[in-house]
Amino acid sequence: MSAAEIKTISDEDLALINSPLGLKYLFADKKTDLQKALRLAKYEERLRELQAELIQLQEWVIKEGKKVVILFEGRDAAGKGGAIRRITAHINPRQYKIVALPKPTEEEAGQWYFQRYVNRLPKPGEMVFFDRSWYNRAVVEPVNGFCTKEEYETFMAQVNHFEEMVQSADTYLIKFYFSISKKEQARRFADIKSSPLKRWKMSKVDEQAQDLWDEYTAYKERMFKETDTEKAPWKVISADQKTSARLEALEHILKVLPYK
Repeated sequence: MSAAEIKTISDEDLALINSPLGLKYLFADKKTDLQKALRLAKYEERLRELQAELIQLQEWVIKEGKKVVILFEGRDAAGKGGAIRRITAHINPRQYKIVALPKPTEEEAGQWYFQRYVNRLPKPGEMVFFDRSWYNRAVVEPVNGFCTKEEYETFMAQVNHFEEMVQSADTYLIKFYFSISKKEQARRFADIKSSPLKRWKMSKVDEQAQDLWDEYTAYKERMFKETDTEKAPWKVISADQKTSARLEALEHILKVLPYK
């Protein structure tokens, strides 16, 4: 860190970079990068503030017997899972669930499409985070041929009514869409493939995501057009930078839920 760099930052930033948190990021890499270290230190500082506030929100949910459903949608590698992990890192694990459903069983495939999601909705005092949700049928399934055209159209005709029913049962519903660029998705896929700790994340669907980019876009745009309602709007988050996307999601949750 040069003298010139020190002169360009504020006293507040200088204090942060000299704190244990700032020093952790400053010396995390062999080549020190002051601006990167400051950005990451500010991110973690703000993240901690929001996580502490979320604990208060959950206490309200539990005490008042509220029910909260939060959907995380977006393209493959958009950072949905990472955002959920940061959001739930410090709240009471007995009072929330993370739902990431696998391929439907034969029995589930014969049921009303929404049935297996209904079975996982929150009880009073609980928050449920869906890492992909019923909106699989709006984009992923039709693009990859996992449902028929008739099943897709039936879903699109029913989904808004289904969400109205969920909300009428005294349940708060938040819908996130994490939006990334094609270039950033390609970069993240390359990172996953090159890492022995991450390779398991790549699926056959992921492998085709870049080639099917335009098809995903077309179905996504129709989804927004028909399901972005006044009572259940979509919150679109620019997710090319994971840190800012996580903070924006947390801030939105704290903003829209009327906790005290």
